[in-house]
Amino acid sequence: MACRISELVIDAADPDRLAAFWSEVLGYVELGREDDGSIEIGPPDAGFGGPQPTLVLSPSSDPRTGKLRVHIDVSPTDRDQDAELERLLALGARPVDVGQTGAESWYVLADPEGNEFCLLRPRLQPL
Repeated sequence: MACRISELVIDAADPDRLAAFWSEVLGYVELGREDDGSIEIGPPDAGFGGPQPTLVLSPSSDPRTGKLRVHIDVSPTDRDQDAELERLLALGARPVDVGQTGAESWYVLADPEGNEFCLLRPRLQPL
């Protein structure tokens, strides 16, 4: 067997704010907090080690420079893409231009700290 992604670690100026945002986006809950201010969120029924990776929001005051080299893609599981776009924008996501042509089947957004992610068309079933 090969490796599995167990956690994604995201540096955050405000881990609480980002944990709240991503918890709402993904339907995750807080799993734990570390003394360094890191917050781990994950699926409410599985937590760490389940089929989905957890997110660790790690405090950092380092400024971000340039486009991210890795980003998250999300797919709606219980509504169409346009309805999910409205929901994500209401949660605090914002559209980002990274050079799209306008013909893409996805939307490029940024979380409240400017981390890019893509909203794809529905392609997955709920777990």
